[in-house]
Amino acid sequence: MLKSKTRWKLAESDETNIDQLQSELGISRLATSLLVNRGIQSAETARRFLYKENLIYHDPYLMDGMKDSVQRIKEAISNNERILIFGDYDADGVSSTSVLVYTFNELGAEFDYYIPNRFTEGYGPNETAFRKAKEDGYDLIVTVDTGISGVHEAEVAKEIGIDLIITDHHEPPPVLPDALAIINPKKPGCTYPFKGLAGVGVAFKLAQALLDRIPGHLLEIAAMGTIADLVPLQDENRLIASEGIRALQHSDKPGIKALLEVCGLKGQELNEEHLGFGIGPRLNAVGRLEHAGPAVELLTTEDFTYAKQLAEEIDSLNKSRQELVNTMTKEAIEEVETNYPLDDNRVLIIAREGWNPGVIGIVASRLVEKYYRPTIVMSIDREKGVAKGSARSIEGFDMFMNLSECRDILPHFGGHPMAAGMTIDLEYLDELRSRLNAQANEKLTEADLTPLTKVDLHCSIEDISLDTIEQMNLLAPFGVSNPKPVVMLKDVNLAQIRRIGSQENHLKVSLKEGGATLDGVGFNFGYVFEEIASRAALSVIGQLSINEWNGLKKPQIFVHDLAVNEWQLFDYRGIRDLNKRLENLPIEKLTMIAFRDSTVDKLGIQNWSDLILHNPLEANLSFENRYVMLLDLPYVEEDLIELFRKGGKPERTYAVFEHEEDHFFSTLPSREDFKWYYGFLMKRGSFHLKDAAKLAKHKGWSKETVNFMSQVFFELNFVRMEDGLISINPQSVKNELTSSKTYRSKLEQAKLENDFCYSSYHALKSWFDQSVNCFTSTEEAIK
Repeated sequence: MLKSKTRWKLAESDETNIDQLQSELGISRLATSLLVNRGIQSAETARRFLYKENLIYHDPYLMDGMKDSVQRIKEAISNNERILIFGDYDADGVSSTSVLVYTFNELGAEFDYYIPNRFTEGYGPNETAFRKAKEDGYDLIVTVDTGISGVHEAEVAKEIGIDLIITDHHEPPPVLPDALAIINPKKPGCTYPFKGLAGVGVAFKLAQALLDRIPGHLLEIAAMGTIADLVPLQDENRLIASEGIRALQHSDKPGIKALLEVCGLKGQELNEEHLGFGIGPRLNAVGRLEHAGPAVELLTTEDFTYAKQLAEEIDSLNKSRQELVNTMTKEAIEEVETNYPLDDNRVLIIAREGWNPGVIGIVASRLVEKYYRPTIVMSIDREKGVAKGSARSIEGFDMFMNLSECRDILPHFGGHPMAAGMTIDLEYLDELRSRLNAQANEKLTEADLTPLTKVDLHCSIEDISLDTIEQMNLLAPFGVSNPKPVVMLKDVNLAQIRRIGSQENHLKVSLKEGGATLDGVGFNFGYVFEEIASRAALSVIGQLSINEWNGLKKPQIFVHDLAVNEWQLFDYRGIRDLNKRLENLPIEKLTMIAFRDSTVDKLGIQNWSDLILHNPLEANLSFENRYVMLLDLPYVEEDLIELFRKGGKPERTYAVFEHEEDHFFSTLPSREDFKWYYGFLMKRGSFHLKDAAKLAKHKGWSKETVNFMSQVFFELNFVRMEDGLISINPQSVKNELTSSKTYRSKLEQAKLENDFCYSSYHALKSWFDQSVNCFTSTEEAIK
């Protein structure tokens, strides 16, 4: 066997609905199944989703608070009142701020924007900033991507005489701020038809209402924040993302051109992954390490030279962020493994003084990837007596809901089921750890703590074609709630497998099923090369893509995980350097068997002697969940059967079968040979074995053949032997050759070599299937 790294959860399919929808759409069954599995049940909905037919931007005035907000902003513009855009320091926040900067400029507003400092002010609106805004003459504050939890700040705004409009998309708290207007599709009572907008999506809707048209010139910025903030790419977000990516491709904004250049994306055909893994992290990096203002300046500047300078500075910050994350992740892992063993902690909460609060969310994500536990990473501020934390969760543990049960010790927190941020007094840190672990112990099973991979489709290789993949790609852009499809190939054959890459740490496979083949690449899967038998039935999950090389297009699969669900037989017969193979095997699971003392020296594996059993049938054996390597053969087949009778069925068997003499290929004398040799001895009366080589040469035998026949005659009492001199025994009686122990042993060894050393892989595996599997099945039935 080869166990998969994660649990595979295959989506259930409604075959009847798939049949109906496929007939109406006229597309492949795989693409149709994907649509149905994602809740798209009708042809009309499917066409709208695939081809963007009749996919529209909703009326912004359906959002509660929009009418009052637009009225107050336009009033402020008419009266030359000063407006302050209050943003946030992540990619969604700076995108949201930039959308309103463009909009207010177009409307001729007198305004400025303010991004709080993550390190000195923390998340969200704060009293000091509001009071400073009043001193500077601002009459109206409009928040973007923040503010829904700012109950106190709303009171301050009212007290000092500033009107406050909150635009946000985060989960509302039980008590809402008392603001002039709140625009948030998740606000209780809001009837807006789509609740999943990012902060920039809400700002985009405000811009749409203010401009009285779709602000197409802001789509590329809206797409950046939407994709970077990991909101569901459905409904209106899907339209913003897809049209925004197209707009990004041809954007004339200096900052965006410069950003694409430092990301290495200039001139490329862009997709959602470029935004999610290239642009988004760079926009986020600014606010994680320093003040996020330059990110807004980059997105809004009209100066190409300044834009290039800002883009290079931001790219440099992103590289520093990467180094910092790597260092902190290493420290966090040490903290977990030293102080918080997984057996006692279903939720990991780790905190350390000096950790940069700007990247603790990334570190939390790294720990979730490594340990698959809900994780909170905190930066301690001893001077203030608080810790700022960032949480990431796993399937089955709603982080926002569970933190909500701890509101009495969490004065400031917010977020989503899978991610959250918070501030807590240090005195309550251990209490939070205790409570969340108690909640996790109630809600999470052992199975829940094994990483889960959701699989969309089970298909055969014959189902996969260029047309099929292109149809599946019509579901793009992919993201949250519309992930890139993961397919499963079950029990397919390996046509080829090899390591690739300068360090041989990647895997290249060619999969075969029926008459169809499919190439696959598994990045960082090079380590399994030694753990997959060449004839194994391999199951694979991964993402399909089109590989284009020298004008030739072929389907391929990027491997995410793989498994072999049957016991495996590895054919190491005739291997030249066993030591090299042993170095790449999980030695802690390996048991090596040697029936003969000389085998270890012949194979040159003395360094592995601690793992070798020399008298296996006399030992207490248990092969369950272990790998068994058979270095040589016993003298009789029954001993091999007895070995597995005692040890049970292993996960894998490695057949080396080193043997001292080729009994099968060395000449086994025929009855005519024995008859001639006996007649020769009768004529001679005696014969000395020192002349065996001459006789052998004369007859075309080997010297060993002459010695063998002589020993057989001796055991049958046909001859006498003394000091190598052979003479006829006049008192001999007729006897069968099989009465000789040496003859029987020769036959047995020849049979063993024939069946185990020189048989085909298929024949050898069949022997194990019949002998070992049949026996272990019988034992299980008896139990």
